[in-house]
Amino acid sequence: MNTEYHVKLIQQGNTQTLPIPPELNLDTTDVTIRQENGKLIIEPYKKKSLLEVFSTLEPLDEEFADIDKGLLPLDDIEL
Repeated sequence: MNTEYHVKLIQQGNTQTLPIPPELNLDTTDVTIRQENGKLIIEPYKKKSLLEVFSTLEPLDEEFADIDKGLLPLDDIEL
């Protein structure tokens, strides 16, 4: 069921504030807002996992130095 609410935007300097009716309150204080086809979409912010961030990165075309070269294998180190 889609219920519509008429609210007035509050202008404070260059910032607009949108009062959200209690029936539409979100369980978070962090949201993502975007504009699609002239509509504002407000969604709870979902923090990405490290794997999700890594999956968006481009592969590196660099050669990295072998920093372990010349070191003893971990099995040979006595504490």
